[in-house]
Amino acid sequence: MSQRGVIVAGIGTEVGKTVTSAILCEVMCARYWKPIASGLDDGPAESVSVSRLIRDGAQRVFRERYLFRKSLSPHIAAALEGVEVSLDEFSLPVCDVPLVVELAGGVMVPLNDRVTNIDLIKLLGLPVIVVSRHYLGSINHTLLTLFTLRAHNVPVLGVVFNGEELPDTERIIATVGEVSVIGRVPSFEEVSQRSISSFASTCGWNV
Repeated sequence: MSQRGVIVAGIGTEVGKTVTSAILCEVMCARYWKPIASGLDDGPAESVSVSRLIRDGAQRVFRERYLFRKSLSPHIAAALEGVEVSLDEFSLPVCDVPLVVELAGGVMVPLNDRVTNIDLIKLLGLPVIVVSRHYLGSINHTLLTLFTLRAHNVPVLGVVFNGEELPDTERIIATVGEVSVIGRVPSFEEVSQRSISSFASTCGWNV
């Protein structure tokens, strides 16, 4: 793993990126950054959630560069607030430990009319961990995500599966996608700092 950190990319929305990011922060003794977030009208930003899920979270979470109120694609949420997301506004925060960077949505989510998350990934220059959750169509979405990253010469560290185990699905993704399986996020009875810390200390994720 690059000592600089990793980017956490989902195959879509609501696949478990934030919980996965919190686990990775504990496994890697890393800090957390979500450069772009939307949906503040619907609840706390992911940075707030992660700060509550990791030890000393207030000191380990960087603020967003863009934070939008509506739970919409960044290019739309930004336009509603009279803002345009610019890649010129992004650079990795300076820190002396690895950094876990969580994307807003999948790798092809548009940030404005010209660039997508894939452009942000290339700019930041970190390898990617893909988070996949099982549903009808998730094989296709996972493989498309992997192939898109590789088409843009982005290093992929592996896949994290979220939720129940489906061995046939996971095998075909690993085989066809030529990707390592880092591990699985279980269905926690309660997602809390204690459960995240306990899982991170025993999960054996090789990152």
